[in-house]
Amino acid sequence: MTVSASPPFIRDPRLTPARPDLADERLRGLVEAARYVAGTARRVTAPLAPLRRAPRDDASLDTEALHGEAVTVYDVAEGWAFAQLDRDGYVGYLPAPCLGGPGPAPTHRVAALRSFVFPAPDLKRPPLAHLSFGARVAVAGTEGLYARLADGGFVFAAHLADLEAREPDFAATAARFLGTPYLWGGRSSLGLDCSGLVQTALEAAGIAAPRDTDMQERALGSPVPVTPDLAGLRRGDLVFWRGHVGLMLDAARLVHANGHHMAVAIEPLAEAEARIRAAGGGPITTIRRLPAAG
Repeated sequence: MTVSASPPFIRDPRLTPARPDLADERLRGLVEAARYVAGTARRVTAPLAPLRRAPRDDASLDTEALHGEAVTVYDVAEGWAFAQLDRDGYVGYLPAPCLGGPGPAPTHRVAALRSFVFPAPDLKRPPLAHLSFGARVAVAGTEGLYARLADGGFVFAAHLADLEAREPDFAATAARFLGTPYLWGGRSSLGLDCSGLVQTALEAAGIAAPRDTDMQERALGSPVPVTPDLAGLRRGDLVFWRGHVGLMLDAARLVHANGHHMAVAIEPLAEAEARIRAAGGGPITTIRRLPAAG
């Protein structure tokens, strides 16, 4: 996290590792807390870890951390870690059993929508776990068609890509998730929300993106005029409503994870705009353009 020491410091609680009882020591003098602590580096060892707004299983799911992601932990109590994700700075509570030591640095990411971890390089063996698109792994070697992971298990090597490899077309990446169930706070191929889909697709192309829709609307791309006939759009443009975002596949069609279909769907932008407006979601607020997709 980068914090400006120049006043005024505007605190977004989603990105600020601070509570009344403790805060990141880098926030000393910027936020009030009973004590300031240095974070401890950890890594997600579970296939998927929910980051919740409060340390309870029934608390709101704000986002998810994938296997291999680095996190900074500030406190652990009653099975929950108060932590910040290194990927996008999001702060919340992760189940402590989902975390382990920093371990070997990841070398590869999962490039298939999902893949299994097997106990041996043998597809007939019962898998130990599954990993989602974007999960990070440290490969220690290969055995036949399988990559041997440093922390144990084997993954079909063709399902992996070098950590530095980039997907050439983020619109095509988003479309690969077609039919994936909608999940508020989700960020995996088992379920994701609108901003999770955009963040995942952009990250695979090497474009860092914030987690939530309002953050993405402020941070990504440059504005494109919103015309009454929604003309002049191109592949890769991001279309924002209040609390929603989709990604254009071409001049007319949008791919987005949405609660109407309860899935990632592709539909004409004009139809989506009319439906969202009629349902009280309001008009399109902004269209943002990134470098061309594909």
